[in-house]
Amino acid sequence: MKFGIIRERKDPPDRRVVLSPEACQKVLANHPKAQIIVEPSPIRTFTDTDYKKSGLQVASKMAECDVLLGVKEVPIENLIPDKKYFFFSHTIKKQPYNKKLLKAILEKNIELYDHEVITNKKAQRLVAFGRYAGIVGAYNGFRAYGLKYKTFDLPKAETLADQQALIFELKKIKLPNIKVLLTGRGRVGNGSREMLDGMGMRRVNVSEYLEEEFNEPVYCQIDASEYNKRKDGVRGSKADFFANPGAYKSNFFRFAKVTHFYIAGHFYGDGAPYLYTREDAKKPDFKIKVVADISCDIDGPVASTIKPSTIAEPIYGYDPHTETETDFRKPNAIAVMAVDNLPCELPRDASEGFGEAFLKNVIPAFFNGDKDGVLERARMTKNGKLTNRYSYLSDYVT
Repeated sequence: MKFGIIRERKDPPDRRVVLSPEACQKVLANHPKAQIIVEPSPIRTFTDTDYKKSGLQVASKMAECDVLLGVKEVPIENLIPDKKYFFFSHTIKKQPYNKKLLKAILEKNIELYDHEVITNKKAQRLVAFGRYAGIVGAYNGFRAYGLKYKTFDLPKAETLADQQALIFELKKIKLPNIKVLLTGRGRVGNGSREMLDGMGMRRVNVSEYLEEEFNEPVYCQIDASEYNKRKDGVRGSKADFFANPGAYKSNFFRFAKVTHFYIAGHFYGDGAPYLYTREDAKKPDFKIKVVADISCDIDGPVASTIKPSTIAEPIYGYDPHTETETDFRKPNAIAVMAVDNLPCELPRDASEGFGEAFLKNVIPAFFNGDKDGVLERARMTKNGKLTNRYSYLSDYVT
């Protein structure tokens, strides 16, 4: 089985890679029948020389490979027919902007495996960049806070080497006695928590957060069962919420009344209530002034997120009264950080973490007959057709 590490060609450039040089070495050591060719790239976080020093072949020979591994969508003109491809296709939700891409994949008889649907038997994702989105998102949120209030000026995350470098910078800053709210306990939320803990911020429970005042900055991490409640008054649970989101209404505003900086690291499902609405943000007792929206659902559950931002321009302002964009430094504005490709700012750490998961959960499936069904569940197309699991996309590609 010959694997190809493809060059990322989507614009703007993405420096991440599925397998680092070290991960490639582990593939070859654990699977004698495996071969790897690395396509040359001028932008990859690991250079061509890094791969060569690890004894790997760097060559423009992707047509010789059986399985091609990438991160972002492959431009249609660069797709090689009759190959197996792994990348984030951003098509499983019928995203309009990638309709032509999926049609081209079918026309070129490509077997597409989407990283987003690489799951175990319990439908839990096995490979993801979410932790790194949480890490960078929390850092960027503090950077936005310092710029809004002109109290400190953190360097951009993309200029720093790794997570420890980000934490080192955060430890330098002096914060007032603010309350920081973090939603989500998955990869994203827990990645953000690593940063809050790393900088030494005190963690408090829900009742303390809502009812007490502190002489230091504190944070509280909550999940869906704490910011939603059942409409019928029956005691809910996180499991029940995810099974029946329409039975719930938001219980978030009690947090908004005491929160200064909000980090949104939750998963938002169809039918779930918004955390706060545009009307909520207009209320005089709505205190949130800085939002790091890592989840980045536009015009969705976090009402102040009206557009994605970019690594180049990561912060914009939201005027709650006009519901429009404004200068984030204005006193009445909510500063919003809503970069939708945060792991790109920490490409080396993100690539290493992703590669470890890919090495553990995906590579073995090619050599054990896919005994756990990992490949079968992630295979979206085969023989020029959608597989049964993804047949719901039929109207999308017609």
